[in-house]
Amino acid sequence: MAKVEKSEKDWREILTPEQYRVLRKKGTERAFTGEYYKESEPGIYCCAACGNELFGSDTKYDSGSGWPSFYDVMSSDAVSLYKDTSHGMVRVEVCCAACDSHLGHVFPDGPRPTGQRYCINSISLDLKKE
Repeated sequence: MAKVEKSEKDWREILTPEQYRVLRKKGTERAFTGEYYKESEPGIYCCAACGNELFGSDTKYDSGSGWPSFYDVMSSDAVSLYKDTSHGMVRVEVCCAACDSHLGHVFPDGPRPTGQRYCINSISLDLKKE
């Protein structure tokens, strides 16, 4: 996968202030406020920063968490996973593999067949509807 590299100045020009806070500074949006947490239209969820295809709508489900949740990624190389020990917790951070933008976290309490719950900020995503 081709890496997308931009300066922080470039990212600030491309992204809205809230997107920059979440995608580049590892922020989060408030639960139950994001554009896609209740979205049910078919399509592909892409990285809002670079357009990398991340999740298919066929893997999206309502986890009750208040954020869009998916049980699998489009491909194994779509995201990168990192240990996150911020906020006094140990979690697994999910980043776009192409541009290293923060997307959310993944937890081992999702549905079959993967058992994974990719809990992703709506603002990190751009839905390309079918």
